[in-house]
Amino acid sequence: MRAVRRRVVIITAVHGPSAPYLTGAYESLRAQRLPEGWEWHWVIQQDGTGDGVAPHVPDDGRVTFRQGRRGGPGVARTLALGHADGPYVKVLDADDQLSPGALARDLAALESDPTLGWATSRVLDLLPDGSTVGFPGDPGQGPIERRTVLDHWAAHDYRAQVHPATLFVRRDLLVALGGWMALPASEDTGLLLALNAVSRGWFSAEVGLLYRKWPGQATSQPAHTDAAERDVRMAVVQARARALGGFEWRY
Repeated sequence: MRAVRRRVVIITAVHGPSAPYLTGAYESLRAQRLPEGWEWHWVIQQDGTGDGVAPHVPDDGRVTFRQGRRGGPGVARTLALGHADGPYVKVLDADDQLSPGALARDLAALESDPTLGWATSRVLDLLPDGSTVGFPGDPGQGPIERRTVLDHWAAHDYRAQVHPATLFVRRDLLVALGGWMALPASEDTGLLLALNAVSRGWFSAEVGLLYRKWPGQATSQPAHTDAAERDVRMAVVQARARALGGFEWRY
């Protein structure tokens, strides 16, 4: 597919329980302001089929909705790449919200420096009562050098200092790395570490995302914290990133 220039493609994976939150995600997207000549295209990919998601999809010509076989959020996002018709891809989970100016800041960072392959930003947890909570230890605003996220993650119990849910990335680089990892969870962390293994990134110290906390989210389920599975996930995520770094291929 020939890429359409000057378009940011927002990719969202969604399943039935998270579909009602699409309204909030859409309102946060509508509030974004891009530079003159730029536009956004929102690709919503349902993880599975059924009629539970479609009623929550906004009626907007800039929104594409697709369904596919169930395989988890990583599979859904990678399927959505088939409809990514611009040079940049932004991740937005169905239950999260972009902060004002987030898209423009990410875009400005990568447009101004062709050596950067991706960008992330500060996150606030959005709690059920509407309050927000930040995190200590964010890096300073500016470039993130190759392998620094991987090294921090490995040294801090597999916790990265930047959040993969805020990812903004060059589409060509994303495709070259195969999209999201084929894992039941941590597929977004796996992609982030692979990106950091081969390219420099950027961190915006301004809040770019409200990360919703609610009982139905995948990361709150017991399976997500199962120790045996977590060890396997972390092992393959790290092995992939280390292998990519060892090949010395760079963006």
